[in-house]
Amino acid sequence: MTHPAPSPLRACTISRDVQNFDLLIEDMEAALNDAWGDLGFAEALAFLAQPEAETLEFVALAMDAGDEDDLPLLAEIISAARHRQIKCILIAEDVSPAALHQLLRAGADEFVPYPLPEGELEAAIARLKSPPPAPTQAATPIGNAPEALPASGAGVVLAVQGLAGGTGATTLATNLAWELATVDKAKPPQVCLLDFSLQQGSVATFLDLPRRDVVFELWSDTERLDDDVLRQALVSFQDRLRVLTAPTDILPLDFIGPEDVKRVLELARRHFDYVIIDMPTSLVQWTETVLNACQIYFVTLELDMRSAQNCLRVKRALQSEELPVDKLRFCLNRAPKFTDLTGKSRVRRLSDGLEITLDIQLPDGGRAVAQSADHGLPLALSTAKNPLRREIAKLAKSLHDLGRDEAEAA
Repeated sequence: MTHPAPSPLRACTISRDVQNFDLLIEDMEAALNDAWGDLGFAEALAFLAQPEAETLEFVALAMDAGDEDDLPLLAEIISAARHRQIKCILIAEDVSPAALHQLLRAGADEFVPYPLPEGELEAAIARLKSPPPAPTQAATPIGNAPEALPASGAGVVLAVQGLAGGTGATTLATNLAWELATVDKAKPPQVCLLDFSLQQGSVATFLDLPRRDVVFELWSDTERLDDDVLRQALVSFQDRLRVLTAPTDILPLDFIGPEDVKRVLELARRHFDYVIIDMPTSLVQWTETVLNACQIYFVTLELDMRSAQNCLRVKRALQSEELPVDKLRFCLNRAPKFTDLTGKSRVRRLSDGLEITLDIQLPDGGRAVAQSADHGLPLALSTAKNPLRREIAKLAKSLHDLGRDEAEAA
């Protein structure tokens, strides 16, 4: 009696103990029947060097927080699989972003969190099999990445940071970017809006845009950043504005460093006339990088004690590091009306007490501002006559006119 030859292995799980990942076992059996095997960390390298590994389509490397001490070995396994042209799906439970960063840089092709979401492993396997999309010249639908990046030269970098939560920094950044993108009907500038708030970035919400997984991949390995990576990470709003949203998942602010930020800004400047950055409220190690790169650093505050105290602390911090404080432009949000003499007096006392000039005073836009954000639209498209929108439009026009005059003078 002859026995049928066993099916060649199409995949392998690699883990310290696959029994710790029972959902993975179920999904592997559902996707591959019995055409898969299991390997421990220690034996994976030896197996990948054997002829039997030639039939493997992919390996599923499963790990949890207890495996972070073995990161060098896991990175070596991923590299060995990559060398044999075997795809690698990284499956991680309670693993730090730094560890994920290291393994993705080692060459892992897909990342799936554990416990596995319904159908996610099967979807990841399908993505591994799918050929890369062929380039096309079709028009870009709203919310999709542009097919090609525009050419600019040396764009103007403008950053916006709030001195406290709720001072309107994202509102200013989002609406300023849109106003700059539409400031010249005959020759509209190319504008890019970057959301650098990795934890609570809400530019995507303000413009009703999808958050793409490729944003995490971009920040994970900026050494490989090129035009194509940036093009895939950007999404388009109304075919006028290109946006780099915050990542899908919350990341620590130190997940990226000064060199990462510098590479992204340099590439964005080469393709856009204006690069607007929505900064996190916190000062981080790469705040200095943005401050040095930008032409103007807008700081939003309100007429209250928390803003005043934070303003004083930020000024002292920047001055102690001998950073260019002169780039700061203080924007008073919800400024008092012209007829509010008491409010005007408080503004003067705030300005004198902090030894700053409140260059920009933004009026209270009322409930329309929150409603516009909830609907995912700039104020210009929802309530064009709103007083806050008018003030931001004037600011955008003055910035554009100033840049154009300087370019003509040069």
